[in-house]
Amino acid sequence: MTDDAKRLLFDALKDMMSPYAAQLQVVVDQPDNFHLDTHHIMKNGKPLYFGSVRIGKRYVSYHLMPVYVTPALLDDLSAPLKKRMQGKSCFNFVAHDAQLFDELSTLTAAGFQSYVDAGYIEPA
Repeated sequence: MTDDAKRLLFDALKDMMSPYAAQLQVVVDQPDNFHLDTHHIMKNGKPLYFGSVRIGKRYVSYHLMPVYVTPALLDDLSAPLKKRMQGKSCFNFVAHDAQLFDELSTLTAAGFQSYVDAGYIEPA
């Protein structure tokens, strides 16, 4: 995967997460790393992580913590998107896939709403 291909993939995934930045805290916004936290402070004194997009050596990762906090969000996940999962809240991509990106976008919206419902994010 070329650096240009990684960058285009990163930009597409970042565009998926960026709409939520207005209600969250942008921790990092760099050409290879975009990281969002909530304003909710956990018992350890740190903000609750929402998600991030990062360029790695072989793929671009999309981390979405609400699926870890609320595993039921994954109940209807398609097999192709589940195949992209590494760990409990990370999705790795090496190519743009419109169908998977649409599903991931829907999952991100549901994850955001789950944080709102749990009181971790103030409703708009």
